[in-house]
Amino acid sequence: MAHVLIDGYNLMGVSHKDLEKSREGLIKRLEGYCLIKRHDLTIVFDGWKEGEPFESVMQQGMVTVIYSKRGETADAVIERILRERKKAWIVVSSDRAVADYAWSMDYASVSSQEFERKLRSSGQRGAFDILEEEDYMKTSRKGNPRQPNKRQKLKIKALEKL
Repeated sequence: MAHVLIDGYNLMGVSHKDLEKSREGLIKRLEGYCLIKRHDLTIVFDGWKEGEPFESVMQQGMVTVIYSKRGETADAVIERILRERKKAWIVVSSDRAVADYAWSMDYASVSSQEFERKLRSSGQRGAFDILEEEDYMKTSRKGNPRQPNKRQKLKIKALEKL
C-alpha cells in the first residue's frame, strides 16, 4: 500500500465550466482507484482565494480530501503534511516547487500527467514505459548513461506502486 498525496487542482486543471462538479468527478475516480489499488490517498485543493477561514478535512470513501484555508495554498498544505506526517509519500504534482520539496525530503514525486496515465492504464505497462526517454538523458553524469539516477529510481518505484 502506498501513501499518495495529490495537488488536486494541479491534477484536475482549472479550466472547467463547473469547478465543483469537476472536483467531485475527480474524487469519484480516485475512490474507484483506491478500491482497486488499496492506497492511502490524500488530495489537497486550494481554498486560499475564496475558501473558508479554516482548513477543512473530510473523508470520502477511502480518499481524504483537504481544502486549504483562505490565504493558504495547497502547496503550503502539502509541504506541511510532508514535514509533519512521516510516511513513505508519493507526491503527485507538476508544480516544480512542490516536487523539489518532496525530493528534498526523500519522497518520490510524480507529475500529474504521469499519474493521470496510471489512472487510465490497465496496469499492463511497466514504469519504464511511462517515463519519457528524456528523463534519463537530461544531465551528463558519471557512470552508465542508460541507468537511471537515484531520483529516477525512486520515481520508477513510485510509479510501479501506483
